Amino acid sequence: IALCVAVLSCLPLFVCFERKESTAKELTTLAVLVAISAAGRFAFAWVPGFKPVTAITVIAAVYLGREAGFVVGSLSAVVSNFYFGQGPWTPFQMMTWGIIGLLSALFSRWLQKSRWFLAGFGALAGVLFSLIMDVWTVLGFEDGFSLSRYLAAAAAALPVTAVYAGSNVIFLLVLAKPIGEKIRRVIEKYGV
Repeated sequence: IALCVAVLSCLPLFVCFERKESTAKELTTLAVLVAISAAGRFAFAWVPGFKPVTAITVIAAVYLGREAGFVVGSLSAVVSNFYFGQGPWTPFQMMTWGIIGLLSALFSRWLQKSRWFLAGFGALAGVLFSLIMDVWTVLGFEDGFSLSRYLAAAAAALPVTAVYAGSNVIFLLVLAKPIGEKIRRVIEKYGV
């Protein structure tokens, strides 16, 4: 049931994106961002929790809007999981990175203006990702969801959550400006 809910939660935005008149330039830009995100996840596979997926999702949403943020986040999960392994967790990852993309678009004005806000948002996005994925972890047990089991899973995940939140801050502070400038240039030059 939880897997169905996670998959169904992704459908409205995909349908909205599909109905939108997208140009090949827009789709190419999104494909490049998904490829960068997946390649970054591959490159840092050897460090548990240290991944640039959230940072690329945030950057896409800030400069290209909520649909783009959702699509980059959710497709990054699918594409990178061809290497890491597909499973019932993939729709939860898709939904979670998609939600982070949507939230990033809501706060895009502040994320562009303040490096402090960007860093704080990156850290909170890492915690949010972990907390939502811990729901999937607990639902994977035989007898369904249990609050005590959820709290135990969240506590056990604290070290990886801390690394992930920190990596989001690092990747956002390093990548937001140069990738953002490239996206602005593509928007101006090609009318994306």
